Amino acid sequence: MSRLPRGLGGSRANLEPTGPTRNPYNPRRNKPVVLVTGASGYVGGRLVAALEEGGTRVRCIARTPGYLAGRFSPATGIVRGDVLDPDSLLSALEGVHTAYYLVHSMGSGADFEEQDRVGARNFARAARRRGVRRVIYLGGLGGDDRLSPHLASRREVGEILAVEGPPTVEFRASIIIGSGSLSFELVRHLVNKLPVMVTPRWVRATAQPISIDDVVTYLLLALDLEEDGSAVFEIGGPQRLSYGQLMQEYARQVGVRRLMIPVPFLTPRVSGLWLGLVTPLYARTGRKLIDSLRNDTVVRDPSASERFPVRPLGVGDAIAAALREEDRAMARTRWSDAVSSGGTTPTWGSRRFGSRVVDRQQAVARAEPDRAFGPIQRIGGTQGWYFATWLWALRGGIDLLLGGVGMRRGRRHPVELRPGDPLDFWRVEAFEAGRLLRLRAEMKLPGRAWLQFEVEPADGGCRITQTAVFDPLGLGGLLYWYGLYPVHWLIFRGMLRGIVRRAEDPSHSRSPARPPAGA
Repeated sequence: MSRLPRGLGGSRANLEPTGPTRNPYNPRRNKPVVLVTGASGYVGGRLVAALEEGGTRVRCIARTPGYLAGRFSPATGIVRGDVLDPDSLLSALEGVHTAYYLVHSMGSGADFEEQDRVGARNFARAARRRGVRRVIYLGGLGGDDRLSPHLASRREVGEILAVEGPPTVEFRASIIIGSGSLSFELVRHLVNKLPVMVTPRWVRATAQPISIDDVVTYLLLALDLEEDGSAVFEIGGPQRLSYGQLMQEYARQVGVRRLMIPVPFLTPRVSGLWLGLVTPLYARTGRKLIDSLRNDTVVRDPSASERFPVRPLGVGDAIAAALREEDRAMARTRWSDAVSSGGTTPTWGSRRFGSRVVDRQQAVARAEPDRAFGPIQRIGGTQGWYFATWLWALRGGIDLLLGGVGMRRGRRHPVELRPGDPLDFWRVEAFEAGRLLRLRAEMKLPGRAWLQFEVEPADGGCRITQTAVFDPLGLGGLLYWYGLYPVHWLIFRGMLRGIVRRAEDPSHSRSPARPPAGA
C-alpha cells in the first residue's frame, strides 16, 4: 500500500467564489421556512449553523426538543416530531418551503432497514400533503451491485422520498472528513492507538472522501437549484483512495508512523467488536459501518461538478482542516462543560472526552474572584507551583535531557501575563484577567497537554476549577498518562489546595485587573 505524497490535496483556491463566507445561499431576498431533520446529528448540526449564518428561517424537528435547547440561535424554531409518528409530522411541516431529510437508523437494532423505510414514507407523504416544494436528502455512494444492507437502505430511502413525496434532490457521498464525523473518528482512533494494525480487506476498498464543509456547501446550494423534478448527484473530493491510504495520510499529518499488515480475514462482525474495544464506536454501529466499507464508494456520475460551483478540498487539506477545527473547538470550549456533558460515569483516574483524557478538580475559596485569581496569575517562574515545586523542577530536568525546553525560561514578568508568553515549560494559550488562564505544554510528551484554571463567583467566595487535559499519541501516550496518574493526581490536588490557601491569605494582594499600558 503506497503512502500518499506530501502536499496531497487541492487548495481552497479551487473553490469558486461565492461571497465573503462559504455560505452561498442568500435568503434575505425572501424568508422561506426551511425544516431540518436530524439537527442533533453531525451533518445536521453543521447545516443548521450555516443556514442561521445566512439568515434563513430555520425550524428543527426532534423527538425530544429539550435536547436541542440552547444549541442553536434563539430565532431557530424547535418542534417535537418523529418520522415514525406520522401525525407529529403534519404540524412540524406546516408552512415549510424546503425540508432536509438527514435521518437514518444505523445505530438502532437489527430492523434499521424497516425503520428507515417507514420513516421515509411517513415523511414523504406528510411533506407532499403540506405542499413542501422540495426535499433535500443526503445518502451514500456505492455501486448498484452487492450493496451492503446499510448502503442499500440509504438508497431505498432516497427512492421513497422521490416517489412518494415532493421533488427530491439526493446527494450521495462517500467518507465525510471532519472533526467529529463517524468515518474520521474511526480513522483517528485507529491511527492514534495502534502502532501496528492488522488490516482486513475492507481497509483496501476505494473511496472518494469529501470535506464536511463541501458537503454543507452542496446542501445549501440545493435550495436554489433550478430543477423541475427529482435529481441525484454524486459528490466526492478530487482523490480516490483506500481507507488504508487515508489512515497513512492522517498519520503523516499528526507525525506518527504506522505499520499495516494486510490479512484476508476478519469478518464485519469480528471487526465491529474489535472497533468497539479501540474506538468510541459501538460494536453494532461499527459492524454496520464496516459492512458498507467493502463497497467501493466513488463518484461515477460527474454531473454535480457541472451543476454546482464547488471545487472540493483534497484529502490532505480536508484532514488538515478537520485538525484545525478540532483545535479551535478545544480553544473555545470550557472543559468543565465538556466533561459534565458526557455524563457522570468516571473511568479510573480521569474521564475520557473523545480521545482525550481530562482530570478536573474544583475547590471553593473564601475570597473574591479577583483576589483568588492572583496566585494563578503569578504561577511558575520564581514563584513556583504552590506544591512540590521540586517535582516540577525534576520534570524540567528530565525534559532537558530529552532535548526539550526544561524550566529554564521562567516567566517574562512576575505578575503580567499575555497570550504567547512562555511560562517554564508551558506557553500561555489564553488569558482573561481575573477569570481564566490556559497553558499549553511545550515539554517533550507522547501527545499534547493543557492546564487550565477558571475562577467564578460562588456562594461564600468563588469557585476555582483546575483542568488538566492530555491528548495521547498512540499506546505510548495512554501508558504515559495512566502510569503517572498517581503522581499527577498528587501534584494537581496539592497545587489547587496551595492556590486556595494563598487566595485566602489576606497578606497577598489581588491580581491586577489588566496589564499595564505598553505591556
